[in-house]
Amino acid sequence: MARTLTSGLIFNIQRYSIQDGPGIRTTVFLKGCPLRCWWCHNPEGMSPHAEILVVESRCISCGECRRVCPAPPLDEDDVLSRGDNTRCIVCGACVAACPSGARELAGRSLDVADLMAEILRDRLFYDQSGGGVTFSGGEPLMQPDFLQAVLEDCRAHGIHTAVDTCGFCAPEHLLGIAPLTNLFLYDVKFMREDEHLKYTGCSNLPILENLTKLGRVHDNIWIRIPVIPGINDDDGQMEEAARFAVSVPGIRQVNLLPYHKIGIAKFRRVGLSYQLERVPGPTGARLEELKRIFSARGLIATTGG
Repeated sequence: MARTLTSGLIFNIQRYSIQDGPGIRTTVFLKGCPLRCWWCHNPEGMSPHAEILVVESRCISCGECRRVCPAPPLDEDDVLSRGDNTRCIVCGACVAACPSGARELAGRSLDVADLMAEILRDRLFYDQSGGGVTFSGGEPLMQPDFLQAVLEDCRAHGIHTAVDTCGFCAPEHLLGIAPLTNLFLYDVKFMREDEHLKYTGCSNLPILENLTKLGRVHDNIWIRIPVIPGINDDDGQMEEAARFAVSVPGIRQVNLLPYHKIGIAKFRRVGLSYQLERVPGPTGARLEELKRIFSARGLIATTGG
């Protein structure tokens, strides 16, 4: 079958990752996500388009961004330096000109060959550690043709592959990459639809339906549950998640991920407000209590990440 798409939009490539699957891994972050999670730690991956990020604390008000901009703001307010110029064409001229590194470009187009060259640079570490490449985001299945093309090349090179997905996608796209993916890292944020809708902007019904379908054809799925105190960490929610997990044949383990606030500064850079600033992270004792809920049903459960 001929490939219909040979390039994708990437906003980060993280090397030597040890939290996105087994071994030492290279994690490739693809732009675009259908969810708007309140606690997202990669909000620069939400938009499916390239965008300019502004680190206001680094700005020295030198005016270079305005000087080189081919489409400056129409008014005299200094909106360009704050990153909210509505005429921006995301050319990156201001990023290159900024002397203090206050401006960053989130999103660059890479074709399959160039991305594979980046991935293959770390092959020695994969071989020695049992690692590989993980595709994350954003949501990698927002770019299904590109993702499939890269997975095919990884398979041809014998590289272990993992896909970190929120599961909100067309089922045919998810099942289409299943034969090419060694491991799925599958997010289960809430079991109750109303709460999932409130905190992510999307229903969880297609997510759970897709997980059930995937579990029938794939035998290596790790579900990942963010543990957010006062939001989704009650025993009832976790009991329901545990009951669901044991009903899906392909689920091999459960990762309980403690909530953290690493995304706060990033939200500001993309011009969004962060709504969970006052929420603390879970205690180690609480994580162990929740872990036992899953272990009691015979599931392998881990904490951390």
